[in-house]
Amino acid sequence: MYTICLVEDEIDLLNLIKTYLEKSGYEVICFTKGIDAISYIGKKVHLWILDIMLGDDINGYDVIKAIRENDEFIPVIFTSARDQDLDKILGLELGSDDYITKPYSPKELVLRVNKMIKRVYKGMESDNINYEDYDINLNKRYVTAKGKEIKLTTLEFDLLILFLKNKNKCFSREEILNAIWGDNYFGTDRVVDDLIRRIRKKLPALKLSAIYGYGYRLS
Repeated sequence: MYTICLVEDEIDLLNLIKTYLEKSGYEVICFTKGIDAISYIGKKVHLWILDIMLGDDINGYDVIKAIRENDEFIPVIFTSARDQDLDKILGLELGSDDYITKPYSPKELVLRVNKMIKRVYKGMESDNINYEDYDINLNKRYVTAKGKEIKLTTLEFDLLILFLKNKNKCFSREEILNAIWGDNYFGTDRVVDDLIRRIRKKLPALKLSAIYGYGYRLS
C-alpha cells in the first residue's frame, strides 16, 4: 500500500480528500501545520500533497525545501487557492511534480495521484507486504510473524491478499465470492463467513471488520 502525506489547513477539505484517497486504497497521513509536516519527513512516504498557504509560519514552500533536502525523488503535488504563474514556477523550481489550483475536484486530484504513483513506482512493487506483525511474501505465498511461519490454505492466502491490496475498501460477500472462488461458483455465500472466521483465528492482529448486512473491510 502506498502512503500519502496530505498537508492542508482547511479541515473540511482535508477530511474530504483523505476520504477520497482512502477509498482509492491509499494510506493517508494528515497535517494541518507545516512544522508538523516537516517533523514527519524521513519516514516512509510515497507522495506528498502540499497546500502552499498553511495555518502557521511555515508554508508549503518551506516544507518542500525540507523534503528535497531529505529526498530528491519523492513526488510532490502542490495545491493553492492562488492561480498565478509565479506560484507555479516557484513550486516547480523548488521541486514539485504537479500543481492543482483550488477549488478542485477531489476526483481530479485522485486521478493525478494515481497517475503520479504509477509513473514513479511502476515496476518497483515489492514482493513483500508488511501488516502489523505479519510479513507476507507474495511470490512464495507464505506469512510469517516474528520469524515464525503461519500456514494458510490457498483460499485463505488469496483472501488475505485481496484485503491487503484494498485496505479500507468494503467488499460485499458476492464480491469476495467472485474474487476468490470465481464467477462459476455455485453455492451459498456463507462460505465467505467461514473463510473469514478461519483467517481471523490464524491472524488475530488483522483489523478485519464485519459490515452488517453487507460484507467485510480491512483497516
